[in-house]
Amino acid sequence: MATSRSEDVDLSILDDATEAEAAAIAAAVSAHLRARAAAAAASEETETDWEGKRWGFAGKVARLQNRDVRVPTDAPTDPWSAAGRSSRF
Repeated sequence: MATSRSEDVDLSILDDATEAEAAAIAAAVSAHLRARAAAAAASEETETDWEGKRWGFAGKVARLQNRDVRVPTDAPTDPWSAAGRSSRF
């Protein structure tokens, strides 16, 4: 079994895998890791400016739902996710 180790990834491919199978597995894992890194970077970008936007979001909830809410600091920073949880605020 061939094993490759990176920071937090432990990838093992059976020795009897063909070269094409091993390449396909490596490509899929690589694509997944790139997507995960991009999602983490996007998450960091949105979290930095959520502080000012969460008060605006609370105002929007007040206008649309006729109720005052306190948006928690750990609320999702994605507007769609936050809107889906607005009933819990």
